[in-house]
Amino acid sequence: MSALKTIFALALLVSAASKAQVRPATRDSRVAVAGAQLYVHEAGQGTPVIVLHGGPDFDMSYLLPEFDRLADKFHLIYYDQRGRGRSAAGVKADDVTLESEIADMDAIREHFHLTKVTVLGHSWGTMLALEYALRHPERVSRLVLMDPAPASTADIVRFRDERAQKWPVLMELKNAIAATKAYKEADPDALVAYYRQHFKPAFGHAAAYEALILKMQARFMEQGSDGILKSRAIEDRLVNETWAAPGGYDLHPRLKELSIPTLVITGDHDFFPFAAEHIAQAIPGARLVVLKNCGHFPYLECPAPLRRQIDIFLSRPPTADER
Repeated sequence: MSALKTIFALALLVSAASKAQVRPATRDSRVAVAGAQLYVHEAGQGTPVIVLHGGPDFDMSYLLPEFDRLADKFHLIYYDQRGRGRSAAGVKADDVTLESEIADMDAIREHFHLTKVTVLGHSWGTMLALEYALRHPERVSRLVLMDPAPASTADIVRFRDERAQKWPVLMELKNAIAATKAYKEADPDALVAYYRQHFKPAFGHAAAYEALILKMQARFMEQGSDGILKSRAIEDRLVNETWAAPGGYDLHPRLKELSIPTLVITGDHDFFPFAAEHIAQAIPGARLVVLKNCGHFPYLECPAPLRRQIDIFLSRPPTADER
């Protein structure tokens, strides 16, 4: 068996094992917000946790079903962000702004009658979590920031520079794919080829990498070119409001104002671990955990250590201020 076939077979085994092990009771619904119907997925019972997916051109599908492992102890509330995934119907890219993202998140909180809630963000989702917490600190009991995206223009520039220096061949391939007509027209195969190059440096385990690529391939096929192009346009808008904003973007000085208990988790194979360090340094009392032999998707690569850290952090009895 070739090495590629071996990796592919291992990825299928990882995916099948995850599906066999993760069978929590789940509920899917929609929450009406101004100008959109947000698709919501719930799993489990217990402490409510709003889960914010990354991207900003992705939806929640890449987290499932593996992240539902936490549903044995927590009430996980995911939603596809406006204009993406199953929250795309009737939404134009021009309708999506950072402010609409924050308003949607608050609408989800209100829909579930949560005075305060734990917020868990992954990658780009950590940016939304932080922006929300800065605007509404009284509505957030705890923050879990999993493999956070850079919180400043300076850190996103550093990420791009380091990536070009460390993995020049991968970046050349990625840029070449991005220049093709197929990629520009959102052909699913071209997107898979692009993200193979993009995410390859962000993994410590080949099987987990292949499992993610399979998830993305299935989602691109389901989404279709129109949905992909809309998500891409939304990403451009949100990036232009943050990392590419005129005059720059930097959350770090404002994060010093937060008094919310915060867990920052990153992997030693993540492609911007310094972003996690800078965020943890900025938030008073934040705890930084670096998972060994793990990358940007720890729920696929090292689920047990990830779960242990989240359990320790969220199982502590809340203080009066956190209730």
